[in-house]
Amino acid sequence: MRARFLLPAVAAAAALMLSGCVDNSTPSPGSTGSASAAAITKDDAAAALVPAKIASSGKLIVGSDPTYAPNEFKDEAGKPIGWGIEIASAVATKLGLTAEFQVAKFDNIIPSVAGGKADMGESSFTDTAEREKQVDFVNYYTAGIQWASAKDKTVDPDNACGMKVAVQATTYEDTDEVPAKSDACVAAGKPAIDKLKFDTQDAATNAVVLGQADALSADSPVTLYAIAQTKGKLQLAGKTFDVAPYGMVVAKGSDLGKAVQAALQSMVDDGSYKAILDTWGVADGGIDKITINAAANG
Repeated sequence: MRARFLLPAVAAAAALMLSGCVDNSTPSPGSTGSASAAAITKDDAAAALVPAKIASSGKLIVGSDPTYAPNEFKDEAGKPIGWGIEIASAVATKLGLTAEFQVAKFDNIIPSVAGGKADMGESSFTDTAEREKQVDFVNYYTAGIQWASAKDKTVDPDNACGMKVAVQATTYEDTDEVPAKSDACVAAGKPAIDKLKFDTQDAATNAVVLGQADALSADSPVTLYAIAQTKGKLQLAGKTFDVAPYGMVVAKGSDLGKAVQAALQSMVDDGSYKAILDTWGVADGGIDKITINAAANG
């Protein structure tokens, strides 16, 4: 349902603004070097499905926009980390490859995969029927939309007319969810929602902490992480809704999709998939059966 890439000057300003509010440092149990990731080994059956060109390169080039903690973000050295990054790295290992992350703007990842510049995309992509017209999705997780508000401020996502709601630009919450709610407000003769768009989720979260927005809307694991990292300054607003699948992006009709599906199913079966989710505290969205193009296939 989503994450954008900050220009250096903007990033520096954001870092200064966030220094006293949002702490998006790596959670102590989670990193790309976790025990769960280190224990993963090649699955020969899955590796045999990898297209010859990718197999011969020894690398799985993965497009990602690491600005969406805890799914994908950067450590202090600028290295992509997060549970989604760990899952993608583990998929590469299962396929006998090494993951090479290609940092890109979120909007550019699907075109990059479709055009052959990246082998796979991993950036909390919601699998939708519209996106399936361009690429295939190997479904690996389910996430919903979850709102949060400042501590002790009551906000109802179904009755937020006239409120300021922070979102990360180009996410589903920005393009679909909040606009639909705002249109419903206007149709009912009520004030529209004032949608505040930010380049990164940190900035959207911080807008609520600083009182610039009444609430934020983001994917459920992202909102829960933001609440934890702000140490009591935010609270849940309403329940999770609009649950939908995340998918690893591969080229339309590519055999790589079946290889990635087999690798992820191998991880589910041997427990390494759940171990990564448990490490990051996001196991609630875990699934037992890995599918392809769930949006179209139900």
